[in-house]
Amino acid sequence: MAHSDLPDYARRNRDHWTLANARHTDASAHRSWANDDITWGLWQRLESELKALPEVRDRDVIELGCGTAYFGAWLKKHGARRVVGIDVAPAQLETARRMNEEFGLGLEFIEGNAEDVPLPDESFDIAVSEYGASIWCDPYRWIPEAARLLRPGGDLVFMRNSTLAMLCSPDQGRVVERLARSQGGLGRIDWFDDGEHTTEWHLPAGELIRLLRSSGFEVLDLIDVFAGEHAIDHPHYSYVSADWGRRWPAEEIWRARRHSHG
Repeated sequence: MAHSDLPDYARRNRDHWTLANARHTDASAHRSWANDDITWGLWQRLESELKALPEVRDRDVIELGCGTAYFGAWLKKHGARRVVGIDVAPAQLETARRMNEEFGLGLEFIEGNAEDVPLPDESFDIAVSEYGASIWCDPYRWIPEAARLLRPGGDLVFMRNSTLAMLCSPDQGRVVERLARSQGGLGRIDWFDDGEHTTEWHLPAGELIRLLRSSGFEVLDLIDVFAGEHAIDHPHYSYVSADWGRRWPAEEIWRARRHSHG
């Protein structure tokens, strides 16, 4: 997909992640790729504790909105047969390709929009997104696309900000200890912070469940993710404090399964 064909929010978010890559994601990629444990989110909660993923060994995986692809790298280390990452930001993919060459994991990458993936139907067993398509793409586009890409019985696992965290998020500044926005109409949120425009998508849980079901998924699990006892504020994503995250879930992981034919 040519850059000019991207939706306005995808172009805006691509530009944001180009800057983020220059500021910190490129510099932190080696450390993330070198890690052997699978962790989730701001607080790096261990997958061995959360148990959000299905068995990945010998399965084909697509990461939707892969960024520097550290998450896909972890899945490959844990036995995934094939891992493909798609991302709209060339700078992020350049870092991912460099890390892939250094670590020799054999991941594959596509520059493109996770709402419109140039791959055949039923190509994968698992689709994952850790703060990729899960918040940066229109859910009414990327979730049906994930269903198309998955084989019958395939799993979709994604992490996003919790609805509560979004309701406590003012237009600027950190998450607060009160409701700051209405749940009615929650969906597309256009941010302007530090001189940058970005767009995120946050459907309330009920609307997201209905979308998953209408796209052919059965919802299997919803995991509230709290900050650990010794967690500290994230050095780059400091919009929510670790103290807030210990008391209320700032993040959540969804797992859904595509219905089998018949």
